[in-house]
Amino acid sequence: MTWQQALVAVFAVSAVVMAVAIVQQQRSPAATIAWLLVLVMIPIGGWLIYRFIGPLRLERKKLRRRVNRLMMDEAIGGLTAIEAASPAHREQLGKIAIAAGEAPPLRGVAVELFTEGEETYASIAAAIEAAKHHVHLEYYIWAKDRLGTRLRDQLIARAKAGLEIRVLIDGTGSSSARSSFWKPLVAVGGKVAIFNPVSVVSWRRKRVDFRLHRKTVVCDGLVGFSGGINITEAQTREFTGAAAWRDTHARLEGPAVLALQRIFAEDWLYASGEELVFELGGSYFPVEPGAGSEIVQVVASGPDLDSFAIHKMYFAAINQAARRVWLTTPYFVPDEPIQAALVCAAMRGVDVRVIVPAKGDSRLVDLAARSYFPELLASGAHVYEYRPRFVHAKTLVIDDDIAIIATANMDSRSFRLDFEVATVIYGKTIAAQLELIFRSDLEHCVELAPRVLTFWALFVQSVARLMSPLL
Repeated sequence: MTWQQALVAVFAVSAVVMAVAIVQQQRSPAATIAWLLVLVMIPIGGWLIYRFIGPLRLERKKLRRRVNRLMMDEAIGGLTAIEAASPAHREQLGKIAIAAGEAPPLRGVAVELFTEGEETYASIAAAIEAAKHHVHLEYYIWAKDRLGTRLRDQLIARAKAGLEIRVLIDGTGSSSARSSFWKPLVAVGGKVAIFNPVSVVSWRRKRVDFRLHRKTVVCDGLVGFSGGINITEAQTREFTGAAAWRDTHARLEGPAVLALQRIFAEDWLYASGEELVFELGGSYFPVEPGAGSEIVQVVASGPDLDSFAIHKMYFAAINQAARRVWLTTPYFVPDEPIQAALVCAAMRGVDVRVIVPAKGDSRLVDLAARSYFPELLASGAHVYEYRPRFVHAKTLVIDDDIAIIATANMDSRSFRLDFEVATVIYGKTIAAQLELIFRSDLEHCVELAPRVLTFWALFVQSVARLMSPLL
């Protein structure tokens, strides 16, 4: 046997082993077939591609969720409050995340919504300045630009004042902010960790596209932020002008911040090896009276768990809708269950509206997204293109009493491959605010009409759609 034949034999055996592993992972049939085709059609290249982005699970040490005791004490009261503020079946929606291991709906939360970067950054800066013990931040994108530098410098000043500062960034999304950028913060006692970094040493034991897509801040366990806004000049008019991204972010105050803190603690342990002290009533998990009147459930998901809680919450919420499903997302590449839920909702008379950017930042995703529009339009749903700038918001309004502000896009990557978080708010107040924001965005949209595509346009979209399970 020549060395060439030996090499082919080795790759053939590896491909067979990987094919067995792919089938055993029990993905959707479409995703399974897509990966098998990659291995068959690109014998050696397919093996390398799978090795980088194929394995579905990420194993990481789990924290003992001791803080759940406090949350579960709130659960019964929280669910009762949902029933009082909303139709009774919303209680079932809240139980889905609990069954998946996430926090229950918590009462006494104050919620403030932001739709522009400059106001979001100003509120975050004020919360950091008011913090007395610690500031925890985790971001997918932290750019090494004027905005990123300014926030880093504020953290340096707070660390000098004696606060505990922890920054967790994604290894891919924040690749421009290298260790030299963080050196001044580390020098004064701040801590910085990189989530799932990619290197020549680590690629053999890590799937490189498991990304930390969360954008959260927690100050003293009392004030938290979460939503779609990263740390980059692209998201604020201050530096980018009229081209700044349109996005949505939420400020939370009250018990729900403990859920954000728990999520940060788990991510921090995985990336840094440091476990925060889970002491109820302690510095990281303070027990204080609620600061507002809203009922909020913080739901996380990621490839380290099989429950995919955010996907299940979206699916159930759309199916529960009786009057309205208003969705805003920059990337619309739904899997079959979500697409079917939207189509069925429209067919039974629910007002289904979807806002997407007229031009996204990924041509492949744009093409794949447009392959889903004809079925939506035929079912009676309405699809709108937001024209002035890139809309990066990830929000969902269900009827008059459910508002969701998330880091997750409406695609398989967010539902199954990325670490995401969604803030679900029960009741009419915030839902009404998000409705007004949606209506305001509609003024800058063009509604799409059903149209007959040329052969080549249909072919290109269909090819892009084949990649949907991998996007």
